[in-house]
Amino acid sequence: MNVHHLFADAGDRPVRYALSGAGGGFARTLLAQTRRIPRLTPAVLCDVDVERLRAVCAELGYGEDELAVCADAHSVAEAGREGRTALVADAALLGATGWDILVEATGSPAHGFAMARDALRSGRHVAMVSKEVDSVAGLHLAQLADERGLVYTTADGDQPANLIGLVTWAETLGLDIVAIGKSTEYDLVLDPAEGTVTQLDTTIQAPELAGLLQLGDDVRATLRARAEAVAALPTGATADYCEMAVVATSTGFRPDTERLHYPVARVAELADVYALREDGGVLHRAGAVDVFTALRPVGEASFAGGVFVVVRTHDPETWRTLAAKGHVVSRNGKYAAVYLPYHLMGVETPLTLLSAVLHGRPSGGTDPRGHAVLAGRAERELPAGSPLPMGGHHHDVSGVRAVLLRDEEAPDDVAPLYLAAGARLRRAVPEGGLLTLDDLEGYDTALAAAWAEGRAERPSERSGSDSTQAQDAAGTTGTDGTTGARA
Repeated sequence: MNVHHLFADAGDRPVRYALSGAGGGFARTLLAQTRRIPRLTPAVLCDVDVERLRAVCAELGYGEDELAVCADAHSVAEAGREGRTALVADAALLGATGWDILVEATGSPAHGFAMARDALRSGRHVAMVSKEVDSVAGLHLAQLADERGLVYTTADGDQPANLIGLVTWAETLGLDIVAIGKSTEYDLVLDPAEGTVTQLDTTIQAPELAGLLQLGDDVRATLRARAEAVAALPTGATADYCEMAVVATSTGFRPDTERLHYPVARVAELADVYALREDGGVLHRAGAVDVFTALRPVGEASFAGGVFVVVRTHDPETWRTLAAKGHVVSRNGKYAAVYLPYHLMGVETPLTLLSAVLHGRPSGGTDPRGHAVLAGRAERELPAGSPLPMGGHHHDVSGVRAVLLRDEEAPDDVAPLYLAAGARLRRAVPEGGLLTLDDLEGYDTALAAAWAEGRAERPSERSGSDSTQAQDAAGTTGTDGTTGARA
């Protein structure tokens, strides 16, 4: 993003924001960065654990005289008049003082949706960090914002906004994009001397991986061998699928296979890996959104959960020149990868807040459509009455594995994964069965209505399933047969 326009013609206009899920990790990074931006102010912070929230604010340098713990609307309003930041446990109190934009970061599908909806209805913008909300209700909330002349947007610093922004940049330049995506949250770090590979805090023996650092002549065969070497490590996080669903909505890029490919790849290989199959890569078709697991030796820089686009090259001399400067170009010269090896969470989010409030501009696409559906398949046979709680770092739904369906291949009664979260089954679902709305009971009805309204706005052209998708519908591997998306 060109940041120079953010203050142009805005005078001294301050920007005040509300923040839900304010005690979480993303929120902390935003609150920390806010201290460095004088015209950006947190007006009201909402978290169920207000004392923990106050402690976090104190750690970040917010003085006691800047904060006010509030239990009712009157005290929230009074805090606003005094120029203090209100800390509340009850989301119903968010609207009791003045602010411009809500940063929704609870990760709760139903509660996050309700807060975003109420903000838009009261004439305030929304920056959506909770991808769980966006994957179900994003289309409805975007329509609500459009009707009111407001901004509903992803948040810079999260991979969806960063990737959407990179795609917008590439399309503006006329680049011919074949694939887009991001890396998984944690790299695979190889220690060739020890014959081990480490992912976050887990280390396994994988001595054969040292001999697989080069792609060789058969890219897909190498990728299969790498996947087998690290099969003991998990990949295919629910959060990855959710983020790519949000990206698909804003860009129109869609999954090549419902479990994504998840190749174990080095950054310098992305242009070879994300080539079409006839050129040796993994893709059955262009226009794919995907996730890879970054492989790097100890001491090599991380991809840091960054984002990428793979494009077709056109003028050979241009790309030979760029390859000589270190840019990633495929060995056959037909493809190139451009990437951002970072996502800085709330450190970048002020760009979104300033742009939305001061200029009415979202971070990313302006015409969201229902291009893909984040859904779920039963990991095992699930009996009637089974609860479907959501939990864990990646907000997994118990007993259900995430899948990302192309919209035209998703049944009309498909249940979005995060509508199912917290519901229960009204009837049994066989192993591998796709969850449908009729399978569920006890879900949030307002969230369900938002899903239905948003889905009604999806593109009308719906083709039949192709053989590629059909063969993978119940499987656990990418369509290239190279890697399993292991839950």
